Amino acid sequence: MTIQLDENYYRMLTDLQAADFVLVELTLYLDTHPTDRAALQQFNDFSMKRQKLAYEFQLVYGPLTQFGQSGPPQNSWRWAQDPWPWQV
Repeated sequence: MTIQLDENYYRMLTDLQAADFVLVELTLYLDTHPTDRAALQQFNDFSMKRQKLAYEFQLVYGPLTQFGQSGPPQNSWRWAQDPWPWQV
């Protein structure tokens, strides 16, 4: 079964990538400023936002990773179905 990639797929994937970028940048900042409470709050907020985005993406388009950290249980093995997120 091939999943149709619509505009929503790309929007959701872009939102995930943006959240990942923010989290990486905040991680680097917090490594050198561990007592910055505002940055830590931002990190926590984006972490929760990213979890929600990933969960919603995976409900519709399948897993982002294959290591059992990909949200809700599946009724079928969808990991082998392409395209994978890095292929688009």
